Amino acid sequence: MTDFAKIELLVLDVDGVLTDGSIIVNSDGTESKTFNTHDGHAIRMWQRAGFKAAFLSGRDSVPTKVRADQLEIEYVFQNCHYKMPVLEKLVEELGLSAEQVAYVGDDMMDIQPIRYAGFGVAVANATAEAKSYADYVTKAPGGSGAVREVIELILKENGKWDELLKRYVE
Repeated sequence: MTDFAKIELLVLDVDGVLTDGSIIVNSDGTESKTFNTHDGHAIRMWQRAGFKAAFLSGRDSVPTKVRADQLEIEYVFQNCHYKMPVLEKLVEELGLSAEQVAYVGDDMMDIQPIRYAGFGVAVANATAEAKSYADYVTKAPGGSGAVREVIELILKENGKWDELLKRYVE
């Protein structure tokens, strides 16, 4: 059973989680990705609640770096073909434990981090293998509000959602 009150770090895979997994390769060789604004706003709310967020991607991509800069994501790790050593090092550097981590992934490279985290999540369009190890599978697919769904769930479960919502309703 997840203790949502302990979660302090949200670690997100990028392709297939923050995006729908599509990569547009332009004629000049550059690439483009589409990010969901609802996910971005939820990440901002997560940060306003005093929590940390990280991107942990198997690919190296300029659009990922640009999006991380836009959202002021302090911890961005790209080109990580083996995610566990990077994740464990980050958790150690932040003085946290695995139970204080929520991890959201979608593919084979995410299975170990999903199993490691106190709250391991697979998005709706994740591989069957990733889903089988997750504590939670989102209703929304990656790139279509899955990150927002996870953040709202955690913030509601740990009692922070209502305070954050006041900014928009008062």
